[in-house]
Amino acid sequence: MQPQSDLEHERLTKLQRLIEAGVDPYPARVKRTHTTAQAIAAYQVSEKSGGEVEASVTGRLWSLRTMGKSSFGHIEDGAGRLQLYWRVNDVGEASYQTLLRDIDLGDFIEAQGAMFRTKTGEISLHVRAWRVISKSIQPLPMAKEQIVDEQVVRFSEFADAERRYRERYADLAVHPEVRQVFITRAKIVSALRRFLEGQGFLEVETPILQPIYGGAAARPFITHHNQLHQDLYLRISFELYLKRLLVGGYERVYEIGRDFRNEGVSYKHNPEFTQLEFYAAYLDYNDVMKLTEEMVAFAAREVLGNTKISFKGSEIELAPPWRRVTLREAIRQYSEIDYAEHRDAASLRQAILAIGGHAPENATWGKLVDGLLGDYVEPRLVQPTFVMDYPRDISPLAKRKLDDPTHVERFEFFIGGIEMGNAFSELNDPLDQEARFVEMAQLYAAEDEEAHPMDEDYVNAMKYGMPPNGGFGMGVDRLTMLLTDRDTIREVVLFPHLRSHA
Repeated sequence: MQPQSDLEHERLTKLQRLIEAGVDPYPARVKRTHTTAQAIAAYQVSEKSGGEVEASVTGRLWSLRTMGKSSFGHIEDGAGRLQLYWRVNDVGEASYQTLLRDIDLGDFIEAQGAMFRTKTGEISLHVRAWRVISKSIQPLPMAKEQIVDEQVVRFSEFADAERRYRERYADLAVHPEVRQVFITRAKIVSALRRFLEGQGFLEVETPILQPIYGGAAARPFITHHNQLHQDLYLRISFELYLKRLLVGGYERVYEIGRDFRNEGVSYKHNPEFTQLEFYAAYLDYNDVMKLTEEMVAFAAREVLGNTKISFKGSEIELAPPWRRVTLREAIRQYSEIDYAEHRDAASLRQAILAIGGHAPENATWGKLVDGLLGDYVEPRLVQPTFVMDYPRDISPLAKRKLDDPTHVERFEFFIGGIEMGNAFSELNDPLDQEARFVEMAQLYAAEDEEAHPMDEDYVNAMKYGMPPNGGFGMGVDRLTMLLTDRDTIREVVLFPHLRSHA
């Protein structure tokens, strides 16, 4: 247990006084007839029609101003704020003194009374009875509001970002704008579902614990099932299970859920993150591009009311059509290297080093190409852009291009200088797929995070016949960053992973 601060000790003393006075500071039930917003709305109606509005409201106490035998305060609930007015003659001397002596900002209270409008015009509740319903022991890092250039500016004691993430509960309590980010996030997920269901997709659930991980290039988390004496992996992708469902007869499936990757943490990476994947029979990557730009624009319109957004100071237009460029063209444009002229790792490494780039000694040719994309291309793609046609070497699950078997029908899309998603014309030839799994195993070391293990059951499923299909994956966290203009994934994940305290 952490040592008590002076303020905490003072609040515990108040808590004990309440208990000794016969007050239950944490009652099991409350009586709420209106949210704050409903109480205000009901009074506005009554002003026109006449009559009194009685209300019982609950919320956290955010301010208290005492003027002798009367006091004003504000409570906040999930719907908004409401001013309360106490008068000693209405609530009684003992109750009023309890308010002044034993109630703190941050406490939850319940209040009953009649709605009215003050002389300054603020709709308020004239309190006749009230009680504490949850005593706050630890003071919240309350935000102060000031008017600066005719704008309300909030100054919070909660300035340390890492503490905000560690104590997200307190962050949410004192920062309504942070609460709004996660309300927006929920609306984004809802909009994605509506779009896909409108396109005939079925939402499904696939295993999180998997005997063989696959569907992406990432190092997995490993756990152990004691009863079965079996090592299992937290999934890094839904892909191979969703495509099994196409074999089973579903034509359009999608899943929104958690993936887990045991990789670095950065402004755009969290070890667990929310992914959307969908797979559609009889579509190719061109069809999926069209669906992608329509879906992202739909989500923006549904959530923000507009397809024009601001992200990191740039104005971005999400409405289709988006720019399309091949990977080779994009890398050549931004790095002046044509990777097709350097068909082995040693040659490509020398070309990268010649322009002052980063080229690890042990990197494969495919990793070097991917490094050029990340270092030179991705940061420059602010407006929505599809980067198409990737080398086969770094795309083991995609169909070859008919006119260029060294490349596959794959795209990634970028917005705001961030990779947002990845898609293929999916490989459905079981013999080709099996050969690529074997090739990947030979190409990469066993401990390499880019290794893609052989999944014999997936190949067996393909042998029953898998329809041609287009597949897609997108990070929901990154889309939320984009639509809420947040520059780090930690701002859009309620409880991001952080290092342990030393």
